Amino acid sequence: MLSSILAAVLLSGCQGGSPGTGPSATHTTTASPISSASSPAASAAPSQSAAYKPADAKGKAQNVPVPVMPELAKENSKAGLEAFIGYWYATYSYATETGDLGPWSLATDTATESGAAYKKAIDANYASGSWLVGGRISVPRIEVLWQPGAGSQVAKVQVIQEEIGYLDAHATVRQRTSEASNTAEAVKVTFRNGAWQVIDNGLILGS
Repeated sequence: MLSSILAAVLLSGCQGGSPGTGPSATHTTTASPISSASSPAASAAPSQSAAYKPADAKGKAQNVPVPVMPELAKENSKAGLEAFIGYWYATYSYATETGDLGPWSLATDTATESGAAYKKAIDANYASGSWLVGGRISVPRIEVLWQPGAGSQVAKVQVIQEEIGYLDAHATVRQRTSEASNTAEAVKVTFRNGAWQVIDNGLILGS
């Protein structure tokens, strides 16, 4: 089972605001049910004085709550990894809404091919005043394929992402909307220097 999941890890994962060359919707597939209890969504920072406002055709998202890593996600355990993966997707959802890759970068090995591709996608979509509308991500199911003592761990994740609109600095639509998606993804993670870090991620084909 583990080797088959590893073989399915590709560069195309979350739509995440694809610029047309990075992770995109072109390979999305409907996720098969994953027999695992859903992990709680990653918590967000306390509400700010100004109200949250999602992006729309008139402007970027405002006062988006910054994801906060649960204490459990810091543990080198199966439960800790499940919590971390929920948090990791929350950081990429936050980056999709804001263009801010800070929290996501701390939880990702951006030197890998997949990490670099995700970063490139977000940077391109927020370059020169551009922004994204929609694209928020939720992960209702996470199945950790835990192997005690292994150098890295793998999980299967059901990833639901909203439709994404692409606007430039003049609020002009700059490319075709990406449809909402419900996909199955594989996430490869390692525990190094006392913390989890994602080292690969992509769609599970044929799901």
